Amino acid sequence: MTPRTHQDGHAGGLLTTPPPPASRPPVQVDAEVVGRRPVGAYVRLTLAAPGIAAAAAPGQFVAFAVGGPNSALLLRRSIAVAGVAGGHVTAVVAPRGPGSTWLAGLQPGERVDVVGPLGRPFPLPSPGTPALVVGGGYGAAALVGLAARLRDQGSAVTAVAGAASADRLCSVEELGEVADVVVTTEDGGAGRRGRVTDAVAQVLGAVGVVYACGPMAMLRAVADLATAAGIPSYVAVEESMACGIGVCMTCVLPVVGEDGRTRLARSCAEGPVFGGDRVRFTDVGTLTADVVGADAMGVLPA
Repeated sequence: MTPRTHQDGHAGGLLTTPPPPASRPPVQVDAEVVGRRPVGAYVRLTLAAPGIAAAAAPGQFVAFAVGGPNSALLLRRSIAVAGVAGGHVTAVVAPRGPGSTWLAGLQPGERVDVVGPLGRPFPLPSPGTPALVVGGGYGAAALVGLAARLRDQGSAVTAVAGAASADRLCSVEELGEVADVVVTTEDGGAGRRGRVTDAVAQVLGAVGVVYACGPMAMLRAVADLATAAGIPSYVAVEESMACGIGVCMTCVLPVVGEDGRTRLARSCAEGPVFGGDRVRFTDVGTLTADVVGADAMGVLPA
């Protein structure tokens, strides 16, 4: 799929072609954990899940049932697919709350209920288009497979991987196998001192498309840089996805459509990949008066 842009009345400027829908429906499997490896502040889990591995594309995610069969933790934890190979699916877990901490503690031989692949994948540019992938923290893991596909179709790929500190970097070695990598840390503990956007600004002029995965503030900054340069960008957003299939509506965010109007899109179903200039990052978490349907909910202009 070739990224394209056009102008409309939206102040955000360029509108990029939306990502393609998933090619196959998701499956639910009772997967065996076949590998576990600490990676800095994270844990890399490898699962035997051939049905998911056969259908997954870069940018999609899987949703784990957490806590075990007798747990009171009812909501799934959604995590980006970090890789697929030989019927195995890899995911990088950042232990935070009780659900993700339980998930990170799984050991080889244990089993976990997982649904996937879910969401829309990253669209690919025309073969040979120079590409930039930007990963913040463990978000970089979701970009390894994408970088490999871009390279295989003839694109020169540059990767920027950044984090607050060295222990929160992820997948730098894997990215280095398929891309030219620039590493940044805010404390200077590895690579260049600074934010990923500092490195992005330096290489942006040599690329034709930008992809990013990581914290929302980073996605906004990267998308703004790309849009200002007239370059299509695609971001995999980080929103809490309680169900992962578009039912609960907890992961909505304001996104501008091709008609120039804003709608509350479900990150798990319409995303998690969106055109970077389409997401109204400053309005995430709010209901503005110009969102389609806001008038029926009694929302008035300020």
